[in-house]
Amino acid sequence: MSLVVPILNEVETLPAFHARARDALVEAGEDYEMVFVDDGSTDGSLDVLRALAADDPRIRVVSFSRNFGHQTAVTAGLHRAAGDHVAVIDGDLQDPPELVPKMVARAREGHDVVYAVRRSRAEGLPMRTAYRVFYRLLRRVSYLDIPPDSGDFAVMSRRVVDLLNEMPERDRFVRGIRAWVGFRQTGYPYDRDERYAGTSKYPFGKLVRLASDGLISYSYLPLRVVTQLGFVISLAAFLLMLVLIVLRIATGQLIVGWTSTLVVIMFLGGVQLICLGTMGEYVGRIFDEVKRRPLYVVRETLGFEPEDVSGRRQGG
Repeated sequence: MSLVVPILNEVETLPAFHARARDALVEAGEDYEMVFVDDGSTDGSLDVLRALAADDPRIRVVSFSRNFGHQTAVTAGLHRAAGDHVAVIDGDLQDPPELVPKMVARAREGHDVVYAVRRSRAEGLPMRTAYRVFYRLLRRVSYLDIPPDSGDFAVMSRRVVDLLNEMPERDRFVRGIRAWVGFRQTGYPYDRDERYAGTSKYPFGKLVRLASDGLISYSYLPLRVVTQLGFVISLAAFLLMLVLIVLRIATGQLIVGWTSTLVVIMFLGGVQLICLGTMGEYVGRIFDEVKRRPLYVVRETLGFEPEDVSGRRQGG
């Protein structure tokens, strides 16, 4: 099996993560490899990975030329994972590596995807609330059945990984793509731990961006809301026009005043900008896709066989 581990500035956590993951997989009797993807770390994480790879022949390392993002790092690991089952897990030890053998055992019972479902989180109340709202909103508006409270931590069969690797889109939302392929999928509940060390590499701004990618990539609701809003405003304007005509005919009065006019103009201008911005999000993603640039650039690899350089594991 393959363990795909995206890394960004985890110099304090890497030795502990490697030790725990190795002990868990060896105890379970798994024939394994660990594919670490360094997403442009600047704290010496790559040096730690080089040292670990020198001592452990089961470690593979892919280092990006710069930071390309967490979802891209996961994708690069999937491109190079060779196992019959592939587990994706973050390297901050919030997701316990000891669960991986249990999830693999569940997968071997006939499931193509075993995704971890968070029963509890160690984050503060505001972040827990934000996560809860996002997952339930995504499930309500998406045309896919994306399980709530499930992240990238999962075990996938070889055929699912091969299908994910064939998908060319650049705005990667791995848990959405994973749900899209279908097959037999099941959840594995667990309690998420606190970070072992350091600070979160997913601040609020990045979480908002990830949520935006998920909502726009797997839902047409924003476009439909814009269309419905246009109909509602047009209907309201038509009804107001009828009211003004009736008042003029019945009473001979004409409502005057620049304040109401200004308010209406500003309101409609704001609605138009919202509509343009919503459509711009979709158009911007189309523009990004049609450029056909590589999804990422690799600076260095360690631990791979020479035939892997141009074979199935190359990707990107």
